[in-house]
Amino acid sequence: MRIDRVKFAAALAKKDITILRLAEAAGVSRVTISGVKHGKSCAKTTAEKLAAVLGPEILEEEA
Repeated sequence: MRIDRVKFAAALAKKDITILRLAEAAGVSRVTISGVKHGKSCAKTTAEKLAAVLGPEILEEEA
């Protein structure tokens, strides 16, 4: 599953949350979040965990 990089960065800024805090809150590694931030895809469960913290708008629309 892919996360929209622009919306992801905007959500981080809007919530004023660091990568470390996001990793702790979502229960995923900082390395995983760094990959997502740089456009890599991730597992559906990881995307759901990140969306639970940052909001569902970070998820890309599925075709």
